[in-house]
Amino acid sequence: MNDQTYWYLALALASIALLMYISVKTKDVRSFWLFLAIVGLGYTIEAVIYFFGGSYQYDPAIIKYDSYFDSNLGAVVSNTLSLPVSATFIAVFRLNWKWVLFIIGTIVGIEWLFTTLQIYSHNWWRLEYTALGLPVYYLMAKLFYRHLLKPINKWLDALVLVLMTVAITGTLHFIPILFLASRYYHPNWFAYTARDTSAFAAVLYSAESLFYVFMAKLRWIKLWIKALISVAVIYAAQRILSLVGILESHVWWDSWYYLFVSIIVLWIIQRISNRLDMKRDSS
Repeated sequence: MNDQTYWYLALALASIALLMYISVKTKDVRSFWLFLAIVGLGYTIEAVIYFFGGSYQYDPAIIKYDSYFDSNLGAVVSNTLSLPVSATFIAVFRLNWKWVLFIIGTIVGIEWLFTTLQIYSHNWWRLEYTALGLPVYYLMAKLFYRHLLKPINKWLDALVLVLMTVAITGTLHFIPILFLASRYYHPNWFAYTARDTSAFAAVLYSAESLFYVFMAKLRWIKLWIKALISVAVIYAAQRILSLVGILESHVWWDSWYYLFVSIIVLWIIQRISNRLDMKRDSS
């Protein structure tokens, strides 16, 4: 491993350790639900500023065959671990503004260090944007956690569910693409295939997440029927994308993997939705 890999690995391990501490201290699955929702929020923001906006570039030097996918893996350390874990920590333990400022300063300091080490670089992004954006990000985490503790608003309930689904679907969508180059997308939005793939994947898994939450909210349909509908819809979408030349599969199991993922994600979100509905109905 290169030196820059160790820096990213250290940040990832520290974030995982903090997430485990939160889980052990709270012993409440809702803290993990909050983590998922904040991951989904981060994925949504990242899709806009990073995939489409080209805000910055990571360099963890882990994925050797494609520098953009390697950058995506660096984004995973940031948006799937360090930032959402810090937000979960602040919201769950109801930390005061002094703690919040300290954590913001720490994260901005890490970002500055990574740029100084030349393992992360800005295009149009600036450290000031991170410092100004994090308070809003943390405020959203506190809002989501209050809702998870006492869900009374069905629209906020749907938003939190969608973001949790985005976190799960987006992660499972990207894993085989990043590590196994299992598929590429060619919407021809960008000249570089990896960026084209990443941007279209973000749009696709966001649309799928809305669909899964919609299905989960249909209480009058049995889960196994919903699963069959989900598989049919995902299969049809994949066939259409293949026929029009957008989807290019590189492995035999590619289609089967995403059909299996559709069942797993629907099952998870259905269980979470049911528990939130029970709490809201009893409020």
